Amino acid sequence: MGKIREMTAKVTVEDVVRVAELANLELTPDETGRMLHDLNAILDYVAELNQLDTAGVAPLAQVSELQSAAGVSTLRGDVALASLDRADIMRQAPETDQAFFKVPKVIER
Repeated sequence: MGKIREMTAKVTVEDVVRVAELANLELTPDETGRMLHDLNAILDYVAELNQLDTAGVAPLAQVSELQSAAGVSTLRGDVALASLDRADIMRQAPETDQAFFKVPKVIER
């Protein structure tokens, strides 16, 4: 494949800290360093993949085989089934407004 080209835009410590904050994660300095390394390694791999010549490759919507060797579809049929009765489920819920479940607030921000 030749020389691996590295991405010009690198993830910084500030980027890792900001994403951790948005995800409501508390990373130790060691975890921050490992995350920085891992994210930059991913970007380097994407840069390597971008070097591949895909001009003759047909675009795919599905990457797995949709048919078995016998030519039979391995996916289940898309069939509408009856769902649960809302009124029955709401009667069993600990707290509801008869349309939705009521749950405690979990986000403090």
